[in-house]
Amino acid sequence: MTSQEDELPAGDLSDEGMVRRAKALACAAPLHALETYKGSLEGIDARGYRMTQLALHAIDQITIAMDFDHGADPDRVIDQLAKYAALQQPHHREEDHRRIAEWVVDKLINVGTVNRAFEQEYGQVDQDGTYRTHCYRFKLVVEASAEGKLHLRTTDQAINVLVGALDTDVESSQVAAEHKLRNLIERGRLDDAKVAAEQARHRTVQYAEQLRRQLDATRRNVRTVDWEEEVPELLEAALAHIESRYAMENQILAHITQRRDEADNPSYKQRATELVVIVRECISRHMRLQQHVQSAGAVFRREQDRQEFSGPPQRAALDLYGQLLLPALELQVRSALPVLAGYFRTSVAPVPPDAVALSSIVTRLCRSGPPEPPVGAVVPEPRLCTTADAPDFTTEQHELADRLLVLGDGPELLSRLLTRARRSGDPQVPKLVLHKAGHAFGAPIGSAVSKGATSLLLAFRTGDELTDAEYGGDDLLLTRLPVDRAAATAPPRPTTPEEQP
Repeated sequence: MTSQEDELPAGDLSDEGMVRRAKALACAAPLHALETYKGSLEGIDARGYRMTQLALHAIDQITIAMDFDHGADPDRVIDQLAKYAALQQPHHREEDHRRIAEWVVDKLINVGTVNRAFEQEYGQVDQDGTYRTHCYRFKLVVEASAEGKLHLRTTDQAINVLVGALDTDVESSQVAAEHKLRNLIERGRLDDAKVAAEQARHRTVQYAEQLRRQLDATRRNVRTVDWEEEVPELLEAALAHIESRYAMENQILAHITQRRDEADNPSYKQRATELVVIVRECISRHMRLQQHVQSAGAVFRREQDRQEFSGPPQRAALDLYGQLLLPALELQVRSALPVLAGYFRTSVAPVPPDAVALSSIVTRLCRSGPPEPPVGAVVPEPRLCTTADAPDFTTEQHELADRLLVLGDGPELLSRLLTRARRSGDPQVPKLVLHKAGHAFGAPIGSAVSKGATSLLLAFRTGDELTDAEYGGDDLLLTRLPVDRAAATAPPRPTTPEEQP
């Protein structure tokens, strides 16, 4: 065999598995760095704290508390982490435990950097056989805001570090975890089964996190998300994932519940109960994930309509750090000063001076004050004149109507009186007769006596309809009764005790 046959082709050196393992080590590097830099804490003897375990516990707490819309409360995570730190060093003060917890959470967020991202370099052999160095940027814990509150969320890299399966497919790892969990339960190894159930729960959270990122990117810009192939495939796979996991987890839940009820060992019952709680939480997470999967299409259509008619952005955002500061630091001072001066000249609004010369000051001092506003225009006196309303009926029409209503021959129907009124030839006389007949219906007798009337016109309903071509309603019977003035004005006669009731 020659030396040329011993050489590997360039394509065999570009192993993707090696790149994945390099990225896996990069994700675990920030956790190991906590042990290295824990001596930098001032005023605290941090040698007894296991920072790697504290970081894993923090990632675990954040991942369990994560939901589709909300993350973990930072204060609650720090409180739980401080309790775990107190178990490692019970002789330290409570303030030291909380400070250690805050320091671990800040390091997982990577507070102090611009973009809060960790950077690790790795090498890769390209297809042409050239070895090149690349920078792998990732985050473990990110800060997000929802409903005006700050919360924490773990990334895929953090979940991979937690469950010990790096850069693997979500669905395949979930299936393996479910089968592993069922096998451990059937063999009675509940401690190992609890660990497998927790890993399955973390994988479910990771699957929901992928869908949440796609929907968030859709709300920002629908054009950046592939809704033709990528997202529909994700939704279809998610529904199949939920269906299969729901059936598997219900079988596991029924099996472990039966084993718990039949067991006599209290310790075994306790571990089985904890396992039942974890499996039920997985089922609940799957149901919530199904709701978001079913509503994903409506979110896409709503955002597409909103962004289609919102118009183009009015102003492009400027990255001061990446577009101004970093390029300026790479220039010489004499080359960077004009660039920075031009930026601040255009970004800062001009402020005009109060007075540019002595003549301006004199002019402003001698300027007269503003004129007083006018009180108002003179209001002219209105010319008032008295107007008299013209009567609706004339004197002649009243006389004709009164002669018709004398009723010397006895009571008379209103319909006949209207017929006689029309014979006068005046069209207003029938209307006046009808008007006076209406006043006669329920006429005030006392008012007529006090005014000195000698007779009173009264009207009564007959029960028949008025037979008239112009007016309608009930027919009235009109009669005129004389008024006895002597009886109306005589004082009342006193009654005797026998006449009183």
